[in-house]
Amino acid sequence: MLKMCDVYSDSSRSFATQSGTDITMIKATQGMWYVNPECDVDYQAAKKAGKQLGIYHYCEGGNPEKEAQYFYHNVKGYIGEAVPAVDWESNENRSWGNTTWVKRFVTEFHRLSGVLCLVYVQSSALNQVANCAKTCGLWVACYPSMNWKSWNVPNMNVPTSPWKTYTIWQFTGDNMDRNLVNTTVEGWKKIAKGSKTVAKKKPNWVKKSGEFVLGQALEIHKEPHIDSPAIAKLPKGSVVKYDATLQGPKRLWLRQPRSKGYGYIVGKDKYGKLLGKLK
Repeated sequence: MLKMCDVYSDSSRSFATQSGTDITMIKATQGMWYVNPECDVDYQAAKKAGKQLGIYHYCEGGNPEKEAQYFYHNVKGYIGEAVPAVDWESNENRSWGNTTWVKRFVTEFHRLSGVLCLVYVQSSALNQVANCAKTCGLWVACYPSMNWKSWNVPNMNVPTSPWKTYTIWQFTGDNMDRNLVNTTVEGWKKIAKGSKTVAKKKPNWVKKSGEFVLGQALEIHKEPHIDSPAIAKLPKGSVVKYDATLQGPKRLWLRQPRSKGYGYIVGKDKYGKLLGKLK
């Protein structure tokens, strides 16, 4: 068994580096608005102290895919080194009781990162995340006492069904949460690395030829992504011939055949506003 301490912004900074522990798990994000201002402080301190690392997202029960995306975009620099986890609790969670929310979250995070999250939940609510048992490790909270202040293993039967056992057991709820981790250092690193490849959704391009007259200056991009490098910047009134379209929730991309591959230009912006004339 390894020993793990989980920390958040109000924790003592010393918790992240305390002697006798093997792993530091740090709160990174919550919902789609909060980033822990002490996350990287604790992360770098724990790393320097030789700890294994973890980062977690606290769920507020909004759209699970969007919360997973928010988590990923704020922790992607830690992916491959730190084990990610999703914290499913009742407090401040408007979807508490939903039995598909966490499954959707971990599926989206895996699609983005190639890594499966551990699932944190109290033992009395295991049924809410049971559909994650075949893919994700379990981080279960089950306390023999709220005043436990020792790293000695409590004598109690920890519920884990439908999981065969836990990956992490949080066994105390005092001012410093203590956890026992049912793996080795190498096992922890393996969870952090995840799969070698990330599954990507194939863009649904529709073959359609036409011309686009720019209503303003726009860039031709190397990829159909607004942050992709620009091939060229065209002035208002330029005419772009396209051979396919890609419609997102609002944004519309047009594909321009070029002498070497393709260029991509935005026909409608993220609000669905047309940026020129389609012919």
